[in-house]
Amino acid sequence: MNLNRAQSFQLDWLLVLVYFALVIFGYFNIVSASSGIEFTSYFDLSKPYGKQLIFIGISVIVIIFILAIDAKFYERFASLIYLFVLLALLGLFVLGKKVNGALSWYDIGGVTLQPSEFAKCATALALAKYISDLQTNIKSIGDQLRSSAIILVPALLIVLQNDAGSTLVFLALIFVLYREGIPQNYIFIGFFGIILAIATLKFSWPWVSGAIGGVLLMYQLFFKRKKKKFGLPLLVLIITVGLSFGVEWSYDHILQKHHQDRIGLWLRLETDPAKVQAMKRSISYNLTQSEKAIRSGGFTGKGFNEGTRTKGHFVPEQHTDYIFSTVAEEWGFLGSSVVILLFLFLICRIIFLAEQHRSQFCRAYGYGVAAILFVHFLVNIGMVMGLVPTVGIPLPFFSYGGSGLLGFTVLIFIFLKLDANRLNVW
Repeated sequence: MNLNRAQSFQLDWLLVLVYFALVIFGYFNIVSASSGIEFTSYFDLSKPYGKQLIFIGISVIVIIFILAIDAKFYERFASLIYLFVLLALLGLFVLGKKVNGALSWYDIGGVTLQPSEFAKCATALALAKYISDLQTNIKSIGDQLRSSAIILVPALLIVLQNDAGSTLVFLALIFVLYREGIPQNYIFIGFFGIILAIATLKFSWPWVSGAIGGVLLMYQLFFKRKKKKFGLPLLVLIITVGLSFGVEWSYDHILQKHHQDRIGLWLRLETDPAKVQAMKRSISYNLTQSEKAIRSGGFTGKGFNEGTRTKGHFVPEQHTDYIFSTVAEEWGFLGSSVVILLFLFLICRIIFLAEQHRSQFCRAYGYGVAAILFVHFLVNIGMVMGLVPTVGIPLPFFSYGGSGLLGFTVLIFIFLKLDANRLNVW
């Protein structure tokens, strides 16, 4: 243990203050979303807000423990932490408890624990450790494949447990690889893949493949002045056709019906008005009620514990994934803007501090923390407002859940411990 006074004063207290501001504000919104019309006590353990208060207390203990450990511990044992989490994810296939269709939980004496929330931190640590061991930018194909495997292995285990939302968060760690030197072309290829997938779902793979083939042929015949070489364009076309076909096949045969409906409604794939209305009734009730709650908040909101749609429980599971609708209804546009600005400040501050580090491990881990928080923040708020499909990603520090709160706490305070030690030589 190494909790000395000098390092405690080197903590970025501004970041600590923002963390506690978000946790406290998030707690009071959980109170509003889950207390109902009759409020009893903040310590009512039969209510989500009573349990969340216990999780907040445990988080404080975890913070003290994290800050007490020597900063170098997290780099030295990053690989072991990662392997332990992978074993925990594998164990779910044997001992896991299914909740809302996802096999993502351990039930230990009535207390549920979700390993995927801690896998995010462990993966960010392992990726930072591998990158720092290279002592250079990620240039070789082998290094790129191995670093990608560190991200994809836990993501694959989680997607097999039917938790697509958590899987999406792991892909955010690609931004760490981008910061540490992978070619920009990979990012462009990634965006092209997203556009290709959307176009395929909208128009079907034969049409998309034919359009891309036509563009490549036109370029070769009319715009390329040098000797015509059709080898590379043909390879690009083959890969494009394969990806496009794979997207459509996966959508039809791998995704479950509710996932298909969510994506289909978002992209407006269904043209039959009767079927569209049926889809909306079956899967978008939460979103419709969430949007109504957001609109009803106006500019300043209705006040703490005064949201009529929140008190009436019009939005199902409002204290978890749809907690931001409570923020908007009770605190209005003004309060929602403050929350968004706090999150943006938190993320930008982490990136700023990460860039100050001489240690590549600390910098890469800092970018991993920022990327994970950013995707959670962006997707959750976009989901609640109907801008992205519903994928079940919680809002950090706001959505009810002990595993989520502890996972985000560990994620941030390991970085704060590393940052407090940045003036020392690694």
